[in-house]
Amino acid sequence: MSSKTFLVTGGTGFIGAALVIKLLKAGHAVRILDNGSRGSHRRLLSVEGEYDLVEGDVRDCDTFERAARGVDSVCHLAFVNGTAFFYSMPEVVLDVGVKGMINAIDVCKKLNIGELIVASSSEVYQNPPSIPTDETVPLVIPDVFNPRYSYGAGKILSEVMAINYGRKFFERVIVFRPHNVYGPDMGWEHVVPQFVMRLKDSCTSQPTGKIAFPIQGSGSQTRAFVYIEDAANALMLILHHGKHLEIYNVGNEKEVTIAAVAELIAGYFKREIEILPGAPAKGSTERRCPDITKLRKLGFEPKVSLAEGIDLTASWYNDHPDLAHDKTFVLQ
Repeated sequence: MSSKTFLVTGGTGFIGAALVIKLLKAGHAVRILDNGSRGSHRRLLSVEGEYDLVEGDVRDCDTFERAARGVDSVCHLAFVNGTAFFYSMPEVVLDVGVKGMINAIDVCKKLNIGELIVASSSEVYQNPPSIPTDETVPLVIPDVFNPRYSYGAGKILSEVMAINYGRKFFERVIVFRPHNVYGPDMGWEHVVPQFVMRLKDSCTSQPTGKIAFPIQGSGSQTRAFVYIEDAANALMLILHHGKHLEIYNVGNEKEVTIAAVAELIAGYFKREIEILPGAPAKGSTERRCPDITKLRKLGFEPKVSLAEGIDLTASWYNDHPDLAHDKTFVLQ
């Protein structure tokens, strides 16, 4: 792929920042549109000064247009992620998701930008009919009254808009669905950092002996985690080789129980734990594991094992507890 100028919305977010770094290292020019509500510029310290930044909200069409002027491709990743936010502010999740997607399409059309790459999510599957799950299974919102599904609904709508507008107005539209991407500095609202910080606190309050460790559900729920470096490499393959109007799962096919994840994190602290099952969150998914056959055909293969990735992630969170409350999410 020849050198391009990319706009990455949500470019200071966890996945967005990793993509920005990869794009810059590949010789592309990058502009970021981000309002800083959940992202962090520290994720981009290694490329500081190499990208342009437009501070603003993707819901503001004029700001979006200003950020997109002169670019060749828009990678639209800006969204409100984090399960806690799905339950506490579903209207904001939908507002950012829907208005942001409308603006992405309208601005690209107005400025004749022919390429749009859209971040979706494994949440569009909810309780999939097959494991591993390929990109063709039905997308489902099981219960419109459950605020958790605000995120999945926003992502489904984003996909439907991208594909249908893509047929007529774009040279290349691609959707990717990340599955449980994790790594250092991923935020504080997800299972891996939450487990790390809880175990860190438990090790302090209980220096010896087996640690009682309550979790949601039985611990038999499964996920397939992919380390951020692998996920970013997958995105670069999609950008280089992905086909128009295609959807790609991004993830790892190695399914693991949540209990096993807790055990790995306990192993980092060299402690034993006793899993104490609890009530599952309403609407949570029992199993999630992507079929990545399509991604493998582009040349992808995960390289970072879960054990290695958990150690790297736990080490970062163990070393940076002071950053846990470095900002308050105030987006409205």
